[in-house]
Amino acid sequence: MIYLLKLTLPFEDPILIFTLVLLIILVAPIVLNRLRIPGIVGLILAGVILGPNGFGVLERDASIVLFGTVGLLYIMFQAGLEIDMIDFKKYKIRSIVFGALTFLIPILLGTAVFFYLHGYQIKPAILLASMFSPHTLLAYPIVSRLGLSKNEAVTLTIGGTLVTDTAVLFVLAVIINTTHGDTGMWFWVFMVIEMIIFVVVVLWLFPKMAKWMFKQLESEKGAQYIFVLTVIFAAAFLSELAGMEPIIGAFLAGLAMNPLIPHTSALMNRIEFVGNNIFIPFFLISTGMLVDVTELFTDTNAMLIAGTIVVLAPLAKYAAAFLTQKIFKFSILQRNLIFGLSSAHAAATLAVVLAGYEIGLIGESALNGAVVLILVSSVVSSFATEKTARKLAIIESRRKPNLSEKPDRILVPIANPETIENLIDLAIMLKNPDYKQPIYPLAVVIDNDQAEEEIYQKNKMLQEALKYASATDSDVQLVSKIDINIASGILRAIKELMITEVILGWNAKITTRDRIFGTILDSLLENTEQMILVCKLMQPLNTTQRIVIVVPKNAELERGFLRWVRAMKLLAHQVGARIVFQSNRRSLNKLKSAVKANKPEVEVDYQLFGGMRDFENKNSEIVKDDMVVVILGRRGTVSYNSNMDYVPRVLSRNYKHNSFIIVYPEQYPVVYNDSQVKAASNKGEKV
Repeated sequence: MIYLLKLTLPFEDPILIFTLVLLIILVAPIVLNRLRIPGIVGLILAGVILGPNGFGVLERDASIVLFGTVGLLYIMFQAGLEIDMIDFKKYKIRSIVFGALTFLIPILLGTAVFFYLHGYQIKPAILLASMFSPHTLLAYPIVSRLGLSKNEAVTLTIGGTLVTDTAVLFVLAVIINTTHGDTGMWFWVFMVIEMIIFVVVVLWLFPKMAKWMFKQLESEKGAQYIFVLTVIFAAAFLSELAGMEPIIGAFLAGLAMNPLIPHTSALMNRIEFVGNNIFIPFFLISTGMLVDVTELFTDTNAMLIAGTIVVLAPLAKYAAAFLTQKIFKFSILQRNLIFGLSSAHAAATLAVVLAGYEIGLIGESALNGAVVLILVSSVVSSFATEKTARKLAIIESRRKPNLSEKPDRILVPIANPETIENLIDLAIMLKNPDYKQPIYPLAVVIDNDQAEEEIYQKNKMLQEALKYASATDSDVQLVSKIDINIASGILRAIKELMITEVILGWNAKITTRDRIFGTILDSLLENTEQMILVCKLMQPLNTTQRIVIVVPKNAELERGFLRWVRAMKLLAHQVGARIVFQSNRRSLNKLKSAVKANKPEVEVDYQLFGGMRDFENKNSEIVKDDMVVVILGRRGTVSYNSNMDYVPRVLSRNYKHNSFIIVYPEQYPVVYNDSQVKAASNKGEKV
């Protein structure tokens, strides 16, 4: 009590300051989310109320500024990291058109208003107007939750974000450089040279360094995250050296690391968790501390600027969405969805305003007006997106479902503790993200005298699988079976859990007993219809450059054709790799149709292939970072031929430095009874 009485404002005790900030981060979003208002609004308001221009509880000291700067760079890095480059490339023309419209209309309209009506000089007018152009996808979680992330309007808006944000950041760099230095010919020459060197270093050199580091640090997950942080701030520092704002470097670092950080990986989960819960909230609170509420109500100029900004920004964004709809013949709902997603202003808008404020081009009136814009636009974006997305989701749900997109229930039998992480990673990347099905790690213990000791060891492996999968924020359901042998236990788990895919680790050792009685894989192929993948992963999945898929003749006639195509596309999409299909002409034509008809979008090449006999001589075309996938038919199926029996031997001998997967596609149901399952007791015991 005595200690509380001695407290003075603003707080000076670092422990108390940090406790209060964490309490704000915890409580503000929860309260406002109940009112269906984005949490970002609550954090900014908390900074306004408790900051030096409010009740003076917190001071915007060096520690707040430091964390705020980190948060600003972090949010720009995440913006670059989360852009779907494949979708952007596919819809690049439409994205560029929308990006150009959503950049030019706001900046031209805003410049004219601030220059002619408010009397600003041309550079401050352009800088203020450039606040209207960039947008932050604050409402994206809404469309993702409602299953609309693959809608063309959403893809176009995300691509347009890249275009308009890059254009605004370039305008910002030009204005800042022309404010600080000479504007003669040599200034422009040196500026362009510096920018080119900077872009080459960040977009070309950094990814190569990152790929090498991820290979060296494959088992050091914490070190990978520290390396990513280093990349962010190194790029931001290089951006400063090149005469540009640090946020440009952070944004380009996100683009550079985009193909190397899968969205379902443990690393991505760490990046999002720390950023969304610590750094970015600090940035929003520190931004709120800049606002002087009294000036908004006492300064006529501030009120006029705030009113102008709040009216012009959504008007300009709606005009861009309206023209885009007319040009590409979108529906009215898609137009409204584009407007909803693109009308929120946060990260880049704040970056522009703060940069202009720090160099003295704009004053506190404009700064306060920008924060009002963030508050209003966040609310407008959330409500507009929610209303439109719900209507679109109802329409989407009435469409005929694709049978290849049924929920994935993936079983991962665990036998070797060294392969647990790789197999779980692969399972997570192959799982359809639209369905919330868990991954099923399985431990099978043979019912004998050593069963008790083996149960203990297998449970330890299962706990490791659970611990690793939890780091990716993925659902996991551990499964244990005691059975007469491994194959029988896997078969029973498949039946009981309604499994759709089984992922097995590669076992290169074949014993004499295996040759006589058959292996676990033989038993599974004979007694199940589910898709089975046998994997040997030599490289970290996120460093995969190409996925070379060898497809046999008549593979398109198998029941599981669309399912394995979708699975390989999901894998390529997650790791940012290009797919290369190798097959005969007829199968390639069917593959082109299947790839085009199914999401997600990936980069694909098609190559003619003579057949399985030619496979042995193809290894010269494969580089170390390529993954080799071979589609094999089971005996008796239309795509099977006798040459397939030699494929595992060829893979282990000629492709021993590459990761590879053998895929046995889903078949029509095989009717088998318990006696057939028991017959598996004569099969192998090791995966």
